[in-house]
Formats: sequence, structure tokens, C-alpha cells
Amino acid sequence: MSKFDAIRPYYDAEVNLALQDAVNHPIMKAMMNFTFPGVDDEVWQNQLRKTHSIRDFQCNFIYEAIQKVVQKSSDGLSTSGFEKLEPNASYLFISNHRDIILDTSLLNISLFDYGLVMTASAIGDNLVKKDFLRSLSRLNRNFVVQRGLPPRELLQSSQLMSEYIEQLLLRENRSVWIAQREGRTKDGNDATHTGVLKMLAMAAGNRDVIDYFRQIKIVPVSISYEYDPTDALKMPQLMAEANNEVYVKSSNEDFNNILSGIIGQKRHIHIHVGDILDSELDIIKAENSNSNKQIQAIVQLIDDAILQSYHLWPTNFIAYDLLFKTDRFKDRYTEQEKSLFGRRLEMRIDGKNQQMVEGFLSMYANPVVNKLKYDNNI
Repeated sequence: MSKFDAIRPYYDAEVNLALQDAVNHPIMKAMMNFTFPGVDDEVWQNQLRKTHSIRDFQCNFIYEAIQKVVQKSSDGLSTSGFEKLEPNASYLFISNHRDIILDTSLLNISLFDYGLVMTASAIGDNLVKKDFLRSLSRLNRNFVVQRGLPPRELLQSSQLMSEYIEQLLLRENRSVWIAQREGRTKDGNDATHTGVLKMLAMAAGNRDVIDYFRQIKIVPVSISYEYDPTDALKMPQLMAEANNEVYVKSSNEDFNNILSGIIGQKRHIHIHVGDILDSELDIIKAENSNSNKQIQAIVQLIDDAILQSYHLWPTNFIAYDLLFKTDRFKDRYTEQEKSLFGRRLEMRIDGKNQQMVEGFLSMYANPVVNKLKYDNNI
């Protein structure tokens, strides 16, 4: 047995058997009927039974499914920065995180379109508790991040994951996607957690951490949705945190978020791939000998890259003007766009709850607030 068996995706030799088990599952049927409307079940079932690798499953089924999601629930996906990446090279994509499934799925279809190496992607074990969802995630090259462990087990889990990520990047030449922090950003303030970098650094062992980070080619990624399809679903947790209350998820909350993220209206989506962290690491190494300070400096680099490249939509500028009662950005949106956003706010949020209204507006306005820290003339 491999020491990574508890967290790794399927090996290609395991894929066909897993698909044979999954082919008649109701969720698989729903996915395929959505992806291939009007096609008899027998057709896609036969194709699944002939599939023997993750790549074939991703290219022939998942790619088509995500394209259908984009077509049905958005006004299109745009990209920038991918031309900087080399074919057949692996990268560690550290991304802001807005949607449970789509963030990494949209990155992967973009990588595929550009002829680049697709990712193995981190997924929380809370999202794959059901056997079928665990199997589907492994078929889609996800590896499991264990959540809510006591300190000693958390340390062991982090060590294992850091070693697995190193193996993917440096031995298997497989790109990796990981979120900049645990869980999705709920309030629009994207920020990298130092714990993510400390976990990655564990694989360096006795090697110089900065040299190791250069070797694994860290690439900051920003993804932005004009409409967050799960915006209203994020509000109860935001309100609980604002009132210093402990938030407890409902039993089906994660699944409802996944479903809403997939089918909910997003309008426009943009993914930007930043520059590979390279010469900046030399500067950090020269200025700091303390590893904690080095990691904090790299966190700041990643934050700067994500926040500055975050694509702002009319909804962000509308929310900023509404929240701060100004018309500063009135040239960035039309009255119709403002009216549509206002209608969305009315339909999804209790207008009598001022705290909730401000929380909803802040979710969309904060990317503007953050970008203004870098450029007052955005």
C-alpha cells in the first residue's frame, strides 16, 4: 500500500472499475443527462464503461459537463495570463476560492484549452463523506484534505499532504490546485493563510524553503464571478461571525452550496493566472533569514498578486456605491445593471435586516475596497 492511499485520486488502473460501479448511480445519470441532453442513457453508459483513465474521463465527460454549466448558467468565461505557462510543465496554482466545485473545474478546462497540464486539486473531506461523491472526486483527480483534526493528527496530515503535493509536482509532473485558505471566501476579502504555506514548506525537509518554493513554481490565480451564485447561502455564516456566534452547518449545506454553485446564475466569470513567483523570492531570501518572516512575505506576494489582478465587474462597483452611499463609480455600470443588482438583493436578502443588507453589499464591494489599496484610479 502507498502511504498516500488515504488521500490520493484513483490510479488509471482503478478507473474503469470505479466507473462500472458509478455508471448506474442517480447522480451520475443526472450529470450525464444534463451534459448530453437528448442522448440515450445507453450511449453515455457504454462510453463510460470503455473509459480507462482519469484523463479520458475528464476530457470526454467532465470537460463537457463544465462547458455546459458555463453555457447554461453564465454569460461566458474569459481568461488572461495562461499564455505565460509552458506546455508539459507542472505548476502549483494557489487561488482565491469562491465556489466549491467550479473554481478548480473552470481552471482545468482553461488549462485544457491552452494545451497545458491539468491539476490534481485539493478537496475537503467534509465534501466527500458519501461514497459516490468520494469516488467521483477521485475520478476527477481530487486529493483529500482532512479537516477538524486534533493538533497531533493535523500535523501528521499536513506532513502527508505536503509530501504528496511534492510528489505530484516534482515526480509526476502534475500541476496542483490549492485554495489560499481553508474554506471559501464568504465576505469578498481574499487572503492567503500562512498555514497553507507552512504546510507546503514541510516537504522541503532540510532543503532551503525559498529554493523549494522556487522549484515547485508557485502561480497565484484569481477567479471572479459577476454574480456569486451562492451569495445568499453565505449570509447566515457571515451574520453569525459578525455577532460572535458559533456557526453550525446544516446537514445538507455543503451539497446545497455545490448544487447552487453549478446551476445558479453567474453572468460573467474571469480567471487570471499571475506570474510564477521567482525573482521576488530571491529578494525575500536576501532580506529575511527567519523562515516565518519569509513565509509571511510570500503570503503578502500572493495576496498582492490575487487582489491586484482580480477582475472587477459592474456588480462590484454598484455594491461599493450603494454601501458607501456614493456615485464614485457610476461610469462603471448602467442603470439597468444597477436595477438588476438591486432586484437580486431584494429577492435574496431580507431588506429590513440592515446588517444583512450591508453584509451582502460588502461581499461584492470588498474586492473594490481591496483594489483601491493598490491603485486609487481603478
